[in-house]
Amino acid sequence: MSASAEESSKVNKFAQNTAFGIIISVSFAHLLNDSIQSLIPSIYPLLKESFALNFKQIGLITFTFQVTASILQPLVGAYTDKHPQPYSLAVGMCITLIGLILISFANSFPLILLSVALIGTGSSIFHPESSKLAYMASGGRRGMAQSIFQVGGNTGSAIGPLLAALIVVQYGRSHAVYFGILALIAIFVLIYIGKWASKQYSARAANHKRVDSGEHHPHLTKRKVYQSIVILLILIFSKYIYSASISSYFTFFLIEKFGVSIKHSQLFLFGFLLASAVGTYLGGPMGDKYGRKYVIWFSILGAAPFALLLPYVSLFWTCVLSIIIGLVLSSAFPAIIVYAQELLPGKIGMVSGLFYGFAFGVGGLASAILGILADYKGIYFVYYLCSFMLLMGFVTWWLPDLKKK
Repeated sequence: MSASAEESSKVNKFAQNTAFGIIISVSFAHLLNDSIQSLIPSIYPLLKESFALNFKQIGLITFTFQVTASILQPLVGAYTDKHPQPYSLAVGMCITLIGLILISFANSFPLILLSVALIGTGSSIFHPESSKLAYMASGGRRGMAQSIFQVGGNTGSAIGPLLAALIVVQYGRSHAVYFGILALIAIFVLIYIGKWASKQYSARAANHKRVDSGEHHPHLTKRKVYQSIVILLILIFSKYIYSASISSYFTFFLIEKFGVSIKHSQLFLFGFLLASAVGTYLGGPMGDKYGRKYVIWFSILGAAPFALLLPYVSLFWTCVLSIIIGLVLSSAFPAIIVYAQELLPGKIGMVSGLFYGFAFGVGGLASAILGILADYKGIYFVYYLCSFMLLMGFVTWWLPDLKKK
């Protein structure tokens, strides 16, 4: 066996032995990253009180965070596709840590904006590269890897506000600095991941091989590939507008329609979020087994009848339907991400950044617009309108079936 072949064999064996550990590590880092991210909206009441902010200024904080956390993602992904940066994840988390420290002790509104911009920038660096590494470590089970990765983020988004309520809201904004412990843990985990990624990139460079061969799917024309990307973005648009209506306003809907307490409304929301986490995990492996197009069909259109019924049923059935919707709808995202990555296998980072950034941006913008609609038209109108959004899932018809290819 030649020296180069022997070295390649060693690297392949190393990757095989550690792939599942890398996927779990990336998912855990995703949990920590999104826990820190979710801190920002959780401390809005403290910021409003401390700096006598109006809602326009609160909106500017959200806008600053969303712009840096969404628009930068595809740019970061495109750069790391051409110039691999295995330790960029740890660097991004260091930027997040600086923003976290700053938001804990900022004494002016401009410093608050700077701090959330830093946290958003750290998130932009994290998501494209970490999603690409999950893809690289998947051993071909890309849907499964993406699901595990995404469940980490969902879990972090769920526990972040809980930690904020227990620590920051109770003891004051300066205690947000304790979230820095999560960032430090994430940095050490990401350095470990970076070492693995560095060996992978070195082996691929020695063999003149990229993360995957080819700029786009070998059995599709470039035009068909980009048409499919647009269809997937439309599906993300419909999914995240509806998801925003639940995550941001479901509690208000329950309180206004059924007169439940704030505590009970939060329990209903938790049921939806828990079902979403389960659905996210199931979506990836199902896509690996049955084909991602069919999972997308099932997820977006499968949830539509339940969404159309939701505004008109009793409290019990509202609870049941919300759990079904969360379970079915959330299975789409891992399938959509991996489908897009397989369309453009030579641009995994750029594609991951585009879809994560677009999803985050649409969710944030939808929350703001739905809030305005709720003020002027009422919360019932919001749920009546959003119940039709998932019918946009019919555009899945025009996606090619990559599994058959």
